Amino acid sequence: MTLPPEINSPVTERVSVVVVGAGPAGLTVGNILRAAGVDCVVLERETRAFIEHRPRAGVIEEWAVRALDRRGLATPLLARAERHTACAFRFEGEQHRLDYHALTGSHHYVYPQPLLVTDLVREYADVRGGDIRFGVRDVTPHDVESDHPAVSYTCPDTGRRRLLHCDFVAGCDGARGATRAALPAGRVRTARHDYGIGWLALLAEAPPSADCVLFGVHPDGFAGQMPRSPEVTRYYLQCPPGDSPDAWPDDRIWDRLHRRLAASGTAPLTEGRLVEKRILDMHDYVVEPMTVGRLLLAGDAAHLVAPIAAKGMNLALHDAFLLGDALTARLAGADPDGTALTDYSPTCLRRVWDYQEFSQWLSEVYHGAAAGDPFRTGTSLARLRRLFTSPRAAAAFAEQYLGTAGRY
Repeated sequence: MTLPPEINSPVTERVSVVVVGAGPAGLTVGNILRAAGVDCVVLERETRAFIEHRPRAGVIEEWAVRALDRRGLATPLLARAERHTACAFRFEGEQHRLDYHALTGSHHYVYPQPLLVTDLVREYADVRGGDIRFGVRDVTPHDVESDHPAVSYTCPDTGRRRLLHCDFVAGCDGARGATRAALPAGRVRTARHDYGIGWLALLAEAPPSADCVLFGVHPDGFAGQMPRSPEVTRYYLQCPPGDSPDAWPDDRIWDRLHRRLAASGTAPLTEGRLVEKRILDMHDYVVEPMTVGRLLLAGDAAHLVAPIAAKGMNLALHDAFLLGDALTARLAGADPDGTALTDYSPTCLRRVWDYQEFSQWLSEVYHGAAAGDPFRTGTSLARLRRLFTSPRAAAAFAEQYLGTAGRY
């Protein structure tokens, strides 16, 4: 192994798997490995307190919760999460409710990602005795295309470089993480799509104003309400890409939310203190393949799907289930040839591309009416009306919204 001069004499260790990143994907992989007795180390650049409170997604599809439960990872979630069985679109001054549970028998769970991360950290570190190292710096994968990869990092306590020799590296550290940056040039293709719009992401200390997710399709732009708990609500407002949160004082935000989510016969929004304002520039990307040598990507390190259809955390969990099981089978001897690891990327990507296509379709529903193009406005509204006049169209939407297709 050839190492940079500054780490020629690092503190070295040996472990089967190094998991980089302690989000839902990395922690799920770590828990699966620990349950199977596979030795692993999870590296995380932030503190435990930070990742347990970082605001993120909150909608988990039922299949994902069942998969967590089969692995002993869903007990707190099942005790505390809210079940959602319907959503509502508001357009042309009216509300139209879509009961997707009645159409499919399936539902969503609303459980904020920080709570899931807290549960997974506790299970991995406190219950299963897993090795997780917080606050690490300068994480660098090495020799990932060889049979003897390694990961180096700077220890936050000593300032010394440490080197973890391993069999596999699981890259679960997000869009700007070290593992994605370590992909050898020319070995992968990154497909990217920019929507040309922004969303102002808001977190309000206020109860939801309806018992379900609301999608407001309005000539002024999209607005959305996503309940997070009885006391906290996530809101979104369409805005120009690259906009600044400073351009959105609270009075302006609530005025636009009231206007874009207005519908006859519905209660007005309940206002509250806005504790978060972030601008999200809507874009997607997909890295193909998701594996290079002994480096296997999962979650946002491999693909980003804009929050248009609330798919990001669900894709991360899907990756983690497949990756954790495949690594376990390979390292525990049940799959010595690594067939499941070979199949990992193509199997994940089938669901990834399906979710990306649905996100694109739904984006046009949300944003077409505000595009300033009468043709796009007309087709956007036609898609919406079809959902509430055609049972087959509604059922097809529900299947994609819930991720319940029989095969991807």
